[in-house]
Amino acid sequence: MWQVISTGRVSKNSKIILISILLILSIFLFVNLNKEAQLLSKSEASSLLEKNAPQNILIKAPYLYFELNNQHYKIAKEAYSQEEIFSLGKIEYYEDKSSMVDTLLMLLLLVTMFYLIFAARKAQKKQTEMMLKKVTQTEIPPQEANGYIKAQQALVNFSDVAGMHGVKEELQEVIDFLKHPEKYKAFDISLPKGVLLVGPPGVGKTLIAKAVAGEANVPFFYQSAASFVQIYVGMGAKRVAELFAKAKEMAPSIIFIDEIDAVGKSRGGQNNEEREATLNQLLTEMDGFEESTGVMVIAATNKIEVLDDALLRAGRFDRRIHIGLPDFLERSETLKLYLKGKKHRLNIDNIARLTIGFNSAALSTLVNEAALYALRLNKSFIEEEAIEAVREKVLLGKFKIKNFSEEERSIQALYQAAKAITAAWLELEFEKIGILSSQFVPRHHEIVSKTFLENELKVLLAGKIATQKHYGELFSNAKEDIKVAKALSFQIVEEFFMIENHLSVATQSQEILTRANDEVVTLLSKLQRVLTKVQAYLLENESISMTQTKKIIDEMF
Repeated sequence: MWQVISTGRVSKNSKIILISILLILSIFLFVNLNKEAQLLSKSEASSLLEKNAPQNILIKAPYLYFELNNQHYKIAKEAYSQEEIFSLGKIEYYEDKSSMVDTLLMLLLLVTMFYLIFAARKAQKKQTEMMLKKVTQTEIPPQEANGYIKAQQALVNFSDVAGMHGVKEELQEVIDFLKHPEKYKAFDISLPKGVLLVGPPGVGKTLIAKAVAGEANVPFFYQSAASFVQIYVGMGAKRVAELFAKAKEMAPSIIFIDEIDAVGKSRGGQNNEEREATLNQLLTEMDGFEESTGVMVIAATNKIEVLDDALLRAGRFDRRIHIGLPDFLERSETLKLYLKGKKHRLNIDNIARLTIGFNSAALSTLVNEAALYALRLNKSFIEEEAIEAVREKVLLGKFKIKNFSEEERSIQALYQAAKAITAAWLELEFEKIGILSSQFVPRHHEIVSKTFLENELKVLLAGKIATQKHYGELFSNAKEDIKVAKALSFQIVEEFFMIENHLSVATQSQEILTRANDEVVTLLSKLQRVLTKVQAYLLENESISMTQTKKIIDEMF
């Protein structure tokens, strides 16, 4: 739209610019005329002037210039008397003290040129303002143009969200805070201003945010971050300000910003002025309200690594909740929820095992497609035949799903089992390690020991070592962990300088990896029975917590 507006001014402004360019050219032609003229003696000039009358005559001390047959010549002014000069032809310009007049003329032309450019820009600015006003009035919905943002009343609660038990527990504090803000205020307790939900697409980040609002029974303001990104600078920031103002009016309330990476990307590199203005406004608004106001900001993203550091610092989105793909039990619960009210003859546990890698949205689509399939065949019930018929369509159609074969499940279960028991044995805490995803994210403090980092290395190497020993083969599923392990060993040497001899730095990173590898080989040999038991547990349940892993280790020893 901006391009269209600009194009509408091209004809008028281009005329002004063209006139300015012509004026500049005339100045240069006038000034440079004497530089191109050929110097003649009086006899040479007289010989030429006897044959033809000059086309133009210019007197500019100390020369007399004339044009003849499109050629420029000059001769000393004193060579001709004034009467002889006037007899040669029409005088175009005459001045004895030409330098002063030349300067004044050039200044006049330059002032005229700048005035024309200034006038053009002023007219352009006025036209842009008028167009902006027109666009604001015609293209922004009336309620937003008037600064009115509508709150939603969430119609879902935690009973409508299957699985996610750990996520629900973490959000219980937020719900209680929204229900009883005065209780926290009385004890001078500050809760996080912002909660960031992190997870792949389709796992239910928006649904869980609505469920929080439903549980707390507070107004829910939903905004996609992409809707803040406007054509004109300042419009996105204005929307952010209006959103927070309305949320404060209706506090306690929840603001949910979906796909926050659309405006919250790290600043630097190729800057987008409008996006940065919107992000700055968001940061300002989050700094501008107190915890006791009863406004909670929940945001969702699947790209936390691209977010600006200012968003993640303490006092903003400092509480992060990771939502992964559902495991076997969570898929069973989700399928039961989606099949509620539908007639079926399905073994839900069997369907849950068939749908490893499906997110909540994919499971919803699977159930819906199976129901449509049964309806097309005039069936009275949804049967496993319908699930099998549409499963591939869901796998290869709308959703890109990581789906393992039975052999791949066994390899991955062994790989993740080795990581889980190594982490538990070395007392490196983790929330959950599963076949599909690993939430092994050690909590680094400001000061970490070399032993801690080397133990982390061992966990990253454990899966590769276990699968290589069992199958006598290397597999591609280790690539990410090995990449992180190599980077970590390099950090230990090059960044933290945790080495005795600084003269042989080049080889010490490899030595650290080799030593960690050997120690893990010894450890897994000692824990082979535990490894087999945890692998079987993962094949059945698809994920295991640190508590459950330790319980199995204790039972085996």
